[in-house]
Amino acid sequence: MRTVAVLPAYNEAETIGPVIEGTREHVDEVVVVDDGSSDGTPDVATDHGATVIEHVFNTGVGGAVRTGYRYAIRNDYDLVVQIDADGQHDPAQIPRLLEAAADADMVIASRYLNESFEEYGFVRKLGISFFTTVVNALGGVDITDVTSGFRVYRVDALADILHRSDRHWAVEQTLEAARSGQRITEVSVAMPTRETGDSQFTFETFLLYPLRMTDVVLRVLLFR
Repeated sequence: MRTVAVLPAYNEAETIGPVIEGTREHVDEVVVVDDGSSDGTPDVATDHGATVIEHVFNTGVGGAVRTGYRYAIRNDYDLVVQIDADGQHDPAQIPRLLEAAADADMVIASRYLNESFEEYGFVRKLGISFFTTVVNALGGVDITDVTSGFRVYRVDALADILHRSDRHWAVEQTLEAARSGQRITEVSVAMPTRETGDSQFTFETFLLYPLRMTDVVLRVLLFR
């Protein structure tokens, strides 16, 4: 099984090097999709042996991972590992996710199968719970951490659920996979809060959750 890791990155020069080094131990190729960084992230990634694809401007995590997925599809990989470049995801856990992918189309590393989610702020936990509850209700699944960005996909299944939304890609993608009958499983993986950068979960984004969730649901239910 040929395996590629996709790392979406935006201004992660301080953290991406060790993540690439740890990830390379478990996959055939590491692809960094630089999403318009201004801090030298592409150069650091290249120095550590990654294949680098550069976006001219910032599209958001959804756009970056979609570029990585298309790379995996074009190059006939069997499995895609998605892992963040900020050090929040431990590359040493990749073998556990790959093992679970033997019987699944999508493997999600869940913070809610252990106690690491308790470190997160109230708004962030509320946002994760909101999206997870909606996906479970509409998709008929029992997932605990739908927004997790640490995942493994079977490429042949991933090709059928490429997301359109750049903002809530994980929600759209997981809901589409659930409704199309793909096999989704979770693995307990601790993920401490990131030490640098800002979380996407703020009070402002919380107020927009219902509107954005409506957009995601319509994309899946009406336009697929």
